Amino acid sequence: MKNRFHKIAACLVALCLLQSCSQGLEELNVNPDASSAASPDFVFTKAQYDAVGNMITGLQGTMQYTTSYNDVASWGSKYIFNQGTAPYTVFSNAYPNEINEIGEVIRGLEKDPALVNKLAIAKIWRVYSFSKVTDLYGDIPYTQAVQGYTSSVFKPAYDPQKDIYMDLLNELDKAIAMFDASKGTFGAADLIYGGDITKWKKFAYSLMLRMGMRMTKPDVALAETWVKKAIAGGPILEDADLAKITYMASGQVINQNPLAYWMLNSDYLKADGVSNPEGGKYYDTFINYLKKTNDPRLPVLSVVYVNGKPSTDVSIQKGMPANIANSKPADFVTYSEPNQNTILKLNSPMLVMTNAEANFYLAEAAMRGWYTTKSAATLYDQGLKAAMRQWALFGSDGVISQANIDAYASANALVTTATMAKQMEQLYTQFWVSIFPNSQEVFLNWRRTGYPALVPNNYVGNITGGQIFRRMLYPALEENLNRENYNAAVARQGENNFLSRIWLDK
Repeated sequence: MKNRFHKIAACLVALCLLQSCSQGLEELNVNPDASSAASPDFVFTKAQYDAVGNMITGLQGTMQYTTSYNDVASWGSKYIFNQGTAPYTVFSNAYPNEINEIGEVIRGLEKDPALVNKLAIAKIWRVYSFSKVTDLYGDIPYTQAVQGYTSSVFKPAYDPQKDIYMDLLNELDKAIAMFDASKGTFGAADLIYGGDITKWKKFAYSLMLRMGMRMTKPDVALAETWVKKAIAGGPILEDADLAKITYMASGQVINQNPLAYWMLNSDYLKADGVSNPEGGKYYDTFINYLKKTNDPRLPVLSVVYVNGKPSTDVSIQKGMPANIANSKPADFVTYSEPNQNTILKLNSPMLVMTNAEANFYLAEAAMRGWYTTKSAATLYDQGLKAAMRQWALFGSDGVISQANIDAYASANALVTTATMAKQMEQLYTQFWVSIFPNSQEVFLNWRRTGYPALVPNNYVGNITGGQIFRRMLYPALEENLNRENYNAAVARQGENNFLSRIWLDK
């Protein structure tokens, strides 16, 4: 009995000690640098960074801005794809990042009426994020997207692109109507407008205008309806209202201009005109056009290295042909490449939506008779001049004098006596120059209009038969892990290749 008593006592003491030791262990299991609940403001900032930085950089070559003698690096300009993940990038990155993130933001805001303005902005950004993906791929997971955590949907169905577009436009319309000037909004967490709801409305209507114009091929009546709604609402028309994210020259990579970062690390970091690891230079089509039209943007955008120093001398700017075989040409140093003081600055802005773009779309709307307040010629002129002024945002080396802007605009005024087709060609060739370096937006508009009238590069071994891409590719992971829904999308839309025509392209 005595021994048993001692054993029981020992157990009780041990139990008490264990209980006392366990007190506070829960705190040790909590990461002091993490949050148990997502902060909508912080996640919204990340969603903005991720959406703007998620791009198909190879489309710089497809739209004949840049090229390379390296076959692998120049898949966009030579239509050769044997390795890498370039055509999958936007799809693969969007779902785990910006689309998932903006969904979390919306879930964190939608139950509090006081946060209605933040919610409206988040919903607009969700439309922007999804529109970028469907524009490139066509049918994509939409209604069931990013529901793995909330609803255990790990194999989401692909929605038809037309259905996605209709829902996105309706969501955009509803989000605009949600704004309440008496309620609070984002501050510094909003990298684009600092929570300014007036500017967000203009952004939303500009996005509606862009998406409306996207539909002119498959459904011109539907396009007209949404374009007119966007015009009535009021898109971005002034320099002060354009949407941009400003970056930093140092610090974490996410805080640096993603396009400049990619270009520098791919080719131009050493800045000597010779040591370009991927063999990149400007495409001769682009440089030749700028020289032919005496475009004052040429020295802003382009340099040639002479004795190791960059020169903006217009007379020596020269683009490289895209048909150079897989070896470095002897005169490689003599070809033009991006200007380190503008295009390649890590703290240069990314322009998300500009008044230049909006004015060009309005010029087309005027040509179609959908907008009568101003003439197509006036709107075209406004877009052209805005596109030149916006280079000042890249620093003093980007400033173009008003005299040069006016002279160029006068020499390249819209020829209103020409046919509609010729006016469209002039308008969207200028769009090609003016929206650079946003090659993704230019590609999507080229696919719709056919302008600029680029001559395809029928390079030996290409996989498109010498034709320019019509869409990007679904990732191989989708075929492996979401096969049933992937197969349904392919059966409905067409083969998963670069030439299948999505709904917007039919």
